[in-house]
Amino acid sequence: MTQSLGHNYIGGQRSANGSVKLQSVDAATGEALPQDFYQATPEEVDAAAKAAAQAYPAYRALSAARRAQFLDAIADELDALGDDFVELVCRETALPAARIKGERGRTSGQMRLFATVLRRGDFYGARIDKALPDRQPMPRPDLRQYRIGLGPVAVFGASNFPLAFSTAGGDTAAALAAGCPVVFKAHSGHMATAERVADAIIRAAETTEMPAGVFNMIFGGGVGEALVKHPAIQAVGFTGSLKGGRALCDMAAARPQPIPVFAEMSSINPVIVLPQALKARAETVARDLTASVVQGCGQFCTNPGLVIGIASPEFTAFTQQVAQLIGDQPAQTMLNAGTLGSYGKGLEKLLAHPGIQHLAGNTQAGNQAQPQLFKADVSLLIDGDEVLQEEVFGPTTVFVEVADQAQLSAALHGLHGQLTATIIGEPADLQQFAELTPLLEQKVGRILLNGYPTGVEVCDSMVHGGPYPATSDARGTSVGTLAIDRFLRPVCFQNYPDSLLPDALKNANPLRIQRLVDGTPSRDAL
Repeated sequence: MTQSLGHNYIGGQRSANGSVKLQSVDAATGEALPQDFYQATPEEVDAAAKAAAQAYPAYRALSAARRAQFLDAIADELDALGDDFVELVCRETALPAARIKGERGRTSGQMRLFATVLRRGDFYGARIDKALPDRQPMPRPDLRQYRIGLGPVAVFGASNFPLAFSTAGGDTAAALAAGCPVVFKAHSGHMATAERVADAIIRAAETTEMPAGVFNMIFGGGVGEALVKHPAIQAVGFTGSLKGGRALCDMAAARPQPIPVFAEMSSINPVIVLPQALKARAETVARDLTASVVQGCGQFCTNPGLVIGIASPEFTAFTQQVAQLIGDQPAQTMLNAGTLGSYGKGLEKLLAHPGIQHLAGNTQAGNQAQPQLFKADVSLLIDGDEVLQEEVFGPTTVFVEVADQAQLSAALHGLHGQLTATIIGEPADLQQFAELTPLLEQKVGRILLNGYPTGVEVCDSMVHGGPYPATSDARGTSVGTLAIDRFLRPVCFQNYPDSLLPDALKNANPLRIQRLVDGTPSRDAL
């Protein structure tokens, strides 16, 4: 494929028909990088969506094994991206090289994990209820169900994970695994990174002879609306702000044909520190909690933005310990100027609120983020004050002291939906506060015990989702193999001849997958 740097990716070709040029910048210095990127025109957005739609019938008709080959090939191409690529990502994001190398491994690992899912075959959800012609008073027809990809998926890249939640990230991997071509909207914060990764995907598509429009990518601000509203697009994956995600949800719902939006948006990830844990290991908890708050300059969707404890001399001392640690933390460079500006505005809201006290952290100045610690009155949580519900994306957290166990439950009832909640406790705490787990189950997608929420394992069991506003649809996850479910829908065949059924439902079970046959799991032929 001919390289035309900065051009959009449409149907296996590069396209630059627009006149609006964009530039990526060095996150640390603000200096513009030399390459231009061409904002997609409305016609190019239309062409990208149509290319995905044209690829869909051929791509979904491929065997799961062929799609798995494609995902494995993408993983191999990602692993082959060298030190010059890592250096480029570091320049665009100010993230350290070790973090980028780790994220590259996670991104290729996600692709290989979904390839495993395809070869395993459980994603089909195959169910067979054989005909009962002699049933009284009415015979039962032969009914067979499996799942297919929804159709072309629009994916929006995240700012904070330029690889794992971006061009070849989890949403792209899950959609491609499901049999859905992708139109990816490159994030403005790391367009050069996106281009290099898109090249890798296209190389893998060509090597494995995938349909030309299986992956498309467009650049530019304001192009997302046209993409979401395009009739060819059948679902949306998004990771970003509550404002941005909600806007996409509203656009998708207002279409003549509404479509699902799977948006990961906002979470403050409460950490509940129980009394016996403080008596046993307050210093360790303070140190580990602080490390989680400032890790990656706080730019994780699972950053612990709220810490709740029960009033006691131990909790007062613990608060002072964390304040000392936060005050000693160095400033860090954020992903881009926009992220730094948003962080500053979030801090201003906290500083201006009469019910919130600033405990530690240097005054925000210059082009780096200063870690901060605040303390808020518990009434703000119980009464649903929005300032405590809003994520401040950066290295800051808010402590809340509750009077007793009953007030702890009241405060948690006041919380909106979250990605995670963490309980720090000893065995005696867990027995005394047994009501916390069923309460938190209603509020979050993942409950951690004696750990810290930053860091998400990519595996079959992981849930990276939660009730609104953590995500727009709490029934799914954006990390882990269950993510494929978002881009599949069931189809039922009634009284079909065996020769016309998909392989997943044929009597001989040629795929050798497990199926639910007359209510019983089976790998046997019928």
